[in-house]
Amino acid sequence: MVFEASTMATMCTSWASCAVLLYLVLFLTPCCPILVTALPALSYLTPNASTSWTNSLSAPDSVKFDDGSFARIILAREFNHYFKTGCGCGFFYNQTRNTHVFAIFTLSYDDVNAVNISKSKDPKVVWFANPENPVSINATLQLTSEKGLVLKDAKGTTVWSTNILSKSVAGLNLTEMCNLQLLDDKSATVWQSFDHPTDTLVVGQKLVAGQQLTSQGGLFSLHVTRQGIFAYVSSNPPQRYFTYTSDNTSHIQFLEDRMTFSSNTNTDFPLPSSNFFPNRYMTLGADNGRLKVYDILWGEVFDFFDRLKVLPCLFPTVCGNYGICSNGQCSCPRPINATGYFQATKETQPDHGCSLITPLSCEVSKNHILLELKEITYFPFTQDPPGINPAHQHINLDSCKQACLKDCSCKAAFYNSSKSLGNCYLLSQIYSLMAVDQDNTDFKVYIKVQNPIQQQTNQQTNHRKKKQVIMGSSLGSLLVIFLLIGIFALLFWKKENADEAEEYYLDHVPGMPTRYSYDDLQAITENFNKELGRGGFGTVFEGTLLDGTKVAVKCLDSFSQIKKSFLAEVETIGSIHHINLVRLIGFCAEKYHRLLVYEYMSNGSLDRWVFHKNPEMLLDWKLRKKIIIEIARGLSYLHEDCRQKIVHLDIKPHNILLDENFNAKVSDFGLSKLVDHDQSQVVTNMRGTPGYMAPEWLSSMITEKVDVYSFGVVLLEILCGRRNFDHSQPEEAMHLLDLFKKNIVEDRLLDLVDKCSEDMQLHGGEVVNTMRVAAWCLQNDFTRRPSMSMVVKVLEGAVNVESDLDYFFSNPSLPNMRAGVENQEVHIVAASSLFPSILSGPR
Repeated sequence: MVFEASTMATMCTSWASCAVLLYLVLFLTPCCPILVTALPALSYLTPNASTSWTNSLSAPDSVKFDDGSFARIILAREFNHYFKTGCGCGFFYNQTRNTHVFAIFTLSYDDVNAVNISKSKDPKVVWFANPENPVSINATLQLTSEKGLVLKDAKGTTVWSTNILSKSVAGLNLTEMCNLQLLDDKSATVWQSFDHPTDTLVVGQKLVAGQQLTSQGGLFSLHVTRQGIFAYVSSNPPQRYFTYTSDNTSHIQFLEDRMTFSSNTNTDFPLPSSNFFPNRYMTLGADNGRLKVYDILWGEVFDFFDRLKVLPCLFPTVCGNYGICSNGQCSCPRPINATGYFQATKETQPDHGCSLITPLSCEVSKNHILLELKEITYFPFTQDPPGINPAHQHINLDSCKQACLKDCSCKAAFYNSSKSLGNCYLLSQIYSLMAVDQDNTDFKVYIKVQNPIQQQTNQQTNHRKKKQVIMGSSLGSLLVIFLLIGIFALLFWKKENADEAEEYYLDHVPGMPTRYSYDDLQAITENFNKELGRGGFGTVFEGTLLDGTKVAVKCLDSFSQIKKSFLAEVETIGSIHHINLVRLIGFCAEKYHRLLVYEYMSNGSLDRWVFHKNPEMLLDWKLRKKIIIEIARGLSYLHEDCRQKIVHLDIKPHNILLDENFNAKVSDFGLSKLVDHDQSQVVTNMRGTPGYMAPEWLSSMITEKVDVYSFGVVLLEILCGRRNFDHSQPEEAMHLLDLFKKNIVEDRLLDLVDKCSEDMQLHGGEVVNTMRVAAWCLQNDFTRRPSMSMVVKVLEGAVNVESDLDYFFSNPSLPNMRAGVENQEVHIVAASSLFPSILSGPR
């Protein structure tokens, strides 16, 4: 708890409390803001002339956080002594939103006795009083006995107050659970922040029937009622996207290791285990409406809606407005017998939704038409149907459509009928739509669009007729020319056939990224002026798009050899999107030029941060653990969440890229293999990088578990800070897997922890536990390796490592790599991997 000196005299209600305060004054007052952990839980500030605070960043108890936020801390509490975390309340300035609010927020610090809060990192606001009425500098907060807390702006106008009626306030207290309380003279609670939830629940907090969480910005809300839990997205009327019914529900409560539902059938939903529960909080996301559990230090740890098996396509904004969600993939509507009405809001980001090419206008409503979408439904209809206007009940389909066309605010009509008459739902706001496997003839979906002006249509028709007349009169004279052209085309057909097939293929693959001309890429890269690095298949250059976005442009060399690699890479990642996969922005396939345009990754590839012993480039344990989990999530998505299973086949540190925030992303899909989910194994030629290739490559019969093996090698390299094969080491230590096996047997795994990093040594126990995950991934028998989704669960602490493991690790002896095209691929990649990568983009 942070105190001002003038308030201390009012608190000496006993000899013991005065002794504590004397200690604080004599020993701690000269230091930076003080976090009191010795005072009893009911210690509080009393209302008097001194309990008034101004929103001034020059105040001695004002601090600046690493993310640019400011706060003037009025009270603070510690709740995790081991990790030195706690919470505080006071004025909080969010730099991103440019708002000042009175709030409760998380803290991390360096010294328990004299807390250097100014080193706090990325605070999270868990409660705020005035989100709709932010204040500015020089606003004031006062603690009074009549009204409790009163917040006034710089002009003196009351913005918010606790509005205590007929009760007297004797003190202000912040509990260890981050609950801000107003107490009377008998220490009874008069008012508390727990009774006024915003968008977040902290450990121990209840959400009782009649209360709700509302996301920042107000787009989503989660309501607890006597009938259960319901989540809505804002519209008129609100649209429900989540329902959990439970009779006579009194409350839900977020506890350390579970979420409890108190009702006629009490239900517990376990959460992933952790040794540091108080660090957690649960927030309703402002951009997606998901209810997620976070850790102050480690970030997101759990999605509660995933625990309830809520499908991704049921979330209103998963594919943006008008976007159609199908198995986690997003696309724009394709009405029956109609084209040219919808376009992606962002071509390279399908999940940002779609828009009408011709916006709707009430001034030309006569040109509005309804287009039917087949095999489509809408998320509210997977829950209880939304409310309906009585005038739209029990009407026929034509009446429903006409009602939407006459109402300018109507954006779509949904008709549900089991017989000749049914119910008509008119919606003024359209969020994400959902694809279904089979069309429901009783459920019709119509989207309102604006038809092109009829005059333009007639002009186009007349123009086509004129062209037909000209072409008809000229047909005779051109027949001989066409025959000659056909003969010459036939002579060159064999030579051009392969290129034409590729062109056709690239133009017809659904969900392809932007296609650039070679001249465009010359301009973007300033004629390929700034080289970022070289790899096995080409050179990477830095470029800048017209909107200022930096990109990495990979120019593939030796066209005849990389054609298959180019097609594989475009086909594989051109239509998939995941936060831990490098995003392919576009490509160029023009004459003999083949180029790929990727998002720019400013921190380059992982190998330069793990293998180079520059003290300024060493990663601490927290960052390495984060990178490991993100690599695992990316591979889990490729193996299990795509329409076709994607086996990467070349996982290594060179192909893991890091952005400016050290978020890890898997890159370089030139050797990847598409596999149907019903195929247990596939036969393919050997490809990959020696040292990272699983033993089963010797039989050419592989599964996605070859990626798991490669991940195990990469994981071990990250933890040990060295390459799998290192010539600089003594002969007995050159092969990391052999050394790993030896140290496991001798119970000396701590000896392998990266010795160049003091932080890694400090967290040696956690690092050794993670090494056991690597041992599981490196099993010679691929059937005993875990799936990547299982690896993610283990790394997040939800599942334990398999105990009965085989520690006979081996790198297979590869056959002659110079025999055959595929094997030449292996040789090329192997050669490039001998040199450290300096790429700031994919290879």
